Amino acid sequence: MATTTKIRPRALVRASGGPRYAVALAVDALGTGLLRPFLLLYGVTVLRLSASATGVAMTVGIVVGLACMPAVGRWLDGGARSTVVAASMLVRVLGVVLLLATPAGHVWLFATAALFLGIGNQAWPAAHAALVATVAQGRERDAALAGGRALRNAGLGVGALLATACMAGGTAVLQALAVVTGFAYLGAAALAWSVRVHADAAAAASTKGGDGGPAPRMRALLAANVVYVFCLNVPEIALPLVLVTQLHASPVWSGVVFVANTALVVTLQVPVTVLLSRFPRRTVLALAGVLLAASYLGFLAATSLGHGWGGPAVAAVSVVCTLGEIVYAGSATALVTALAPAHVLGRALARFQLSTGFGLAVSPAAITTLAPHGPAVLWGSLAAATLVSAGAVSPPRCVRTPSRPPTRRRPRGRRSPCCPGRV
Repeated sequence: MATTTKIRPRALVRASGGPRYAVALAVDALGTGLLRPFLLLYGVTVLRLSASATGVAMTVGIVVGLACMPAVGRWLDGGARSTVVAASMLVRVLGVVLLLATPAGHVWLFATAALFLGIGNQAWPAAHAALVATVAQGRERDAALAGGRALRNAGLGVGALLATACMAGGTAVLQALAVVTGFAYLGAAALAWSVRVHADAAAAASTKGGDGGPAPRMRALLAANVVYVFCLNVPEIALPLVLVTQLHASPVWSGVVFVANTALVVTLQVPVTVLLSRFPRRTVLALAGVLLAASYLGFLAATSLGHGWGGPAVAAVSVVCTLGEIVYAGSATALVTALAPAHVLGRALARFQLSTGFGLAVSPAAITTLAPHGPAVLWGSLAAATLVSAGAVSPPRCVRTPSRPPTRRRPRGRRSPCCPGRV
């Protein structure tokens, strides 16, 4: 498979779906960045709900939203691409409208709004990956997926900063932010739909009995992904919890970690993905697990430094954790798109998103449950589980088939064609 060794901006934009689609991604990410920081505050401040009821409603919306993924997978396998992306954005418009229409004290309407927002947030990654896999191939596709993630993180970061700056304005500003978010989703949906990318479902279906093959099981990959996903919540949940409650450090360090994480993802996601494109995706994904496990052990060592040096040490180690996150994000979805035959790509991506959504849903509860038992339990458990996951996804060793005649020797330096580790 061809290796991408250079970053060509125009080719990257074209492989990502084109300029209009890139604008749609940026607008959608900006809207999500505006919405995510204040949704909990909106339920508590504007709707007068209790913090526990608001949190439960948001969690239920995220978890129940995962139920839409099998239908999204089948829709994608029917050939739809930009239509599904636009639909994931329009569903969130409906969620924002319900949010604005919810009277004070009505937790069920708020939960319904959170459900529609959750459906859109869960459906979008699979739909976006399927669209990119349709317009780009090979390592160019991997770079395009990385570029989309970098662009989305930039939009999320800008939106979060704007929302944070506006939160001091009170109830009226929170409602105005919700309106702006709804229009952002609507504009992004219109731009995504105008791209009109559609896969040839008939051609994909014809490969079922030929080169396409059956849908990959990916059980080890999906199970490992649940553990890998914990790294996405480490900067937002685990590190602030440890810094404030265990090290009694200034909350400023939590902000430093979050800003550094966002900046590194935006600037390094594409270059690192391109740099590692010379290696098999499974090897890169296993490397991500090693980096993440090393960072977790680094956090364990940093917490032993106490109040004075603990905060700066945790911030320094978070750079290693972010590098592991970047390597993971640049290889995991790319591996799924490389493994799945064209006629079941949508269902494979939907199953992968199910594992991602499940990991994101359970990681806050797991982290907050482990943290009170001490740093050794928290970081030791995460490091051990991540190393096991890295071993599960690492490339299998090639096994020589006994049916090959002993006199026929393979030229030195060529890999066995039976080995699936080169994916």
